[in-house]
Amino acid sequence: MKKGSLLLVSALAFGGLSIASAKSYDIAIDANAMAGNTQLAKGTYTLKVKGDNAVFTNENGNKTTTPVKIEYAAKKHEVTAVESSKANNGEKIQKIELGGSTETLDFSD
Repeated sequence: MKKGSLLLVSALAFGGLSIASAKSYDIAIDANAMAGNTQLAKGTYTLKVKGDNAVFTNENGNKTTTPVKIEYAAKKHEVTAVESSKANNGEKIQKIELGGSTETLDFSD
């Protein structure tokens, strides 16, 4: 496993157990970061998974989508956590563990 900084973001999963919509997660990005091929500015985002894409919506309602590989853990993640490493222009998000689920979003190349 690549050594990198583990950035735990105080993030609260929200959204009900709605059958019609995907669950969403609030995450805070502490510094400019790349998620796959998408640049995310520092700030708060709502994250949804739609198929094999991660959809980030910022506080102004602007959406950006990037492909993601979904991995499954043996047990549910307790909290939503962002794993990142230092990059030239900020951080590079490697993985996001989705609290309350077994899903981990893998943004690594």
